[in-house]
Amino acid sequence: MSKKYEIFLFDLDGTITDSALGITNSVMYALKKFGIEETDRTKLYKFIGPPLTESFEKFYGFTKEQSLDGVKYYREYYHDKGIYENRVYDGLEEVLKKINEAGKQAIVATSKPEKYAKTIIDHFHLTQYFACVAGMEMDGGTKAQVITYALEKNDITDKSNVLMIGDREHDVIGAHENGLDCLGILYGFGSRKEFEEAGADYIRENVEDILQF
Repeated sequence: MSKKYEIFLFDLDGTITDSALGITNSVMYALKKFGIEETDRTKLYKFIGPPLTESFEKFYGFTKEQSLDGVKYYREYYHDKGIYENRVYDGLEEVLKKINEAGKQAIVATSKPEKYAKTIIDHFHLTQYFACVAGMEMDGGTKAQVITYALEKNDITDKSNVLMIGDREHDVIGAHENGLDCLGILYGFGSRKEFEEAGADYIRENVEDILQF
């Protein structure tokens, strides 16, 4: 039996929407500005989830300054095109509907800048299902900081009733830093190994499995 929760924090990229096309196109655009041609899109899936500055440094050896420039170029493409190269996972809206019907609360907690996150949730007509959309400032931050912000913004003090749902290790780490349980979902961009090493409280395969909680 899975424990039952009252409040569900949802990651956005790789959890609510499959944003691979828009994010990888934006990364390719940014890398080209540095003379780097990346043709294997799957290599760039690791950019989905973590803060962008961290990914440019980690995967391409950029300095902090280069990473900030990389984010600026990324957003040139993402702002007009990449943000809409995106789709909601099949069955996810139905899950949100059932969470609402059960009298539970759903909140978005994403590493994406908040203004982009709100645009995406609105674009896909999902705004009605969420009590709040909490995201990063434009100059970045950590997943743990976003989760803290989401909790504070919604006056949530009883953390035992809150479950973070995400597809990468950053969701697990950020949740645990805030004293929350975390469900790692495998339909996104993370792996079972990644979740096990990060210490996810639960790991599930499908969108519908969220309703067990």
